[in-house]
Amino acid sequence: MARRTATRVTRLEDHPNLDEVLGVLAQLAQIDDRALERLAAAWTNTVPHAQARDRALRPDSPLVVEALCAFEALGALFEDDLRGEAAYLSVDPHTVVRALKAVRDAIAAAYARPVLSRGDHALLMRPWRTVFPAGGAGEPDLGPRAAQVRTLLAALPLLSTRCHDAGGRAMWDSLLDRSFAAESDRAQACESAFGVAVLTSRRRTWTLVRRSAAEGICRPCADCRSTGAPDRESERVLDLCLDAACALLVADALPDRDLALLVDPVLALIPAQRGATS
Repeated sequence: MARRTATRVTRLEDHPNLDEVLGVLAQLAQIDDRALERLAAAWTNTVPHAQARDRALRPDSPLVVEALCAFEALGALFEDDLRGEAAYLSVDPHTVVRALKAVRDAIAAAYARPVLSRGDHALLMRPWRTVFPAGGAGEPDLGPRAAQVRTLLAALPLLSTRCHDAGGRAMWDSLLDRSFAAESDRAQACESAFGVAVLTSRRRTWTLVRRSAAEGICRPCADCRSTGAPDRESERVLDLCLDAACALLVADALPDRDLALLVDPVLALIPAQRGATS
């Protein structure tokens, strides 16, 4: 089968199938247990499926590296489900494995749409569309305080410039100092927050938020491309910021004391939100 040609794409923003790509990516953290079972039941692996998958993931497919990174992120979101060890899990890991194959096919098809035939695209997308028929772009549901979560996530890359920026260094040092306060209480509050995430079906979004926060802090410095040597100080600041972002995710169901314990140490990064956590 001849492969369709498409203009070279170097940025996601320029992708001709952007709405579908964003629509699939936005839904990943919202896949619930029932959807996993339906995706697993809908997925098949015939020779035409395998050939379509191979064409979608060829090196010259649009943004194929980003598609593979999305595969990696998907594995991280469902790590607990794949292990099958936690008491709160209800879907068999083998079912999860099969369901995630359907999700990867949808990701591959969305990214590679400009170079796939209509039949190949439909074949790879069919299990996904069986469960999620609506298309279009969207964003992950970050809860009632989504704006605060985004504000914090947007501020974290500033810390990656601490090697050249005095303000970033001062903020980093301040967060490090705060990380030593009430450590035991904060650990218990974080455990409580994760319990809330499980009860409110946000545990996968919890993983997404933590991953996004970590990527922001660990982004290479724009001046020297340094990410800083990983050490205990970096881990302390990272944990402090990750815990705060996740506390905001479940703020509507988290006791005020636990919310304050986790968010107050990073209020300098989200000064406009100070009153919202009191």
